[in-house]
Amino acid sequence: MNYDTEAPIRLLIADDHPLIIDGLRTSLSRDESVNIVTHATNGSEVLDALRKQDVDVILLDINMPGMNGFETLKKIVPEFPEVKILILSMYDKPEFIHSLIENGASGYLLKNTNRDEMIYAIQKVHHGNIYFSEEVKRILKKEEEAAGHHEQLTKREKEILKLIAQEKTTSEIAEMLFISTHTVDTHRKNLLAKLGVKNAAGLVKFAIEYGITRDF
Repeated sequence: MNYDTEAPIRLLIADDHPLIIDGLRTSLSRDESVNIVTHATNGSEVLDALRKQDVDVILLDINMPGMNGFETLKKIVPEFPEVKILILSMYDKPEFIHSLIENGASGYLLKNTNRDEMIYAIQKVHHGNIYFSEEVKRILKKEEEAAGHHEQLTKREKEILKLIAQEKTTSEIAEMLFISTHTVDTHRKNLLAKLGVKNAAGLVKFAIEYGITRDF
């Protein structure tokens, strides 16, 4: 998992929790390929540091006071296009991941990522690659699979799934949609088969996770 580099990768750690900064310093400094040149606790400090010294890669937290990770990212990219930004966050929502990558981040790690993978990720983005931690890859794969299932659903099935997630009974759904209870049951069985879940709880979980509880 190591790249041969001419010089250590100059790393900036941006996080508002001193314990996390200290932990990352202790962990990452043991690897000769990484040199932690400075740290910051908010977006303004990140920008100040970049204007004072050379940095190759930033480990950037999203949830910081004042200027958060999103805002910081948008300011770094145009002013320091050569700096690679690796998001390190506890947020595992696909929409967060997509938004940050679309706005210029080179990778996304969750805070439970182990040391070896984190160092590998730093090396990968430093060399111009996009990197997602293994857990982030699983999240994105799950989203992709769910999107495929979502596309298979008819408008009526989505309506019924939404009402199931709102804890409506079969009779209530039938009355609201002006269809028979038998038709509702048929749609429910089709939903179970298409989404690959076993019961109503699985349907509700899917609906909540992928936004089908919202209005169409």
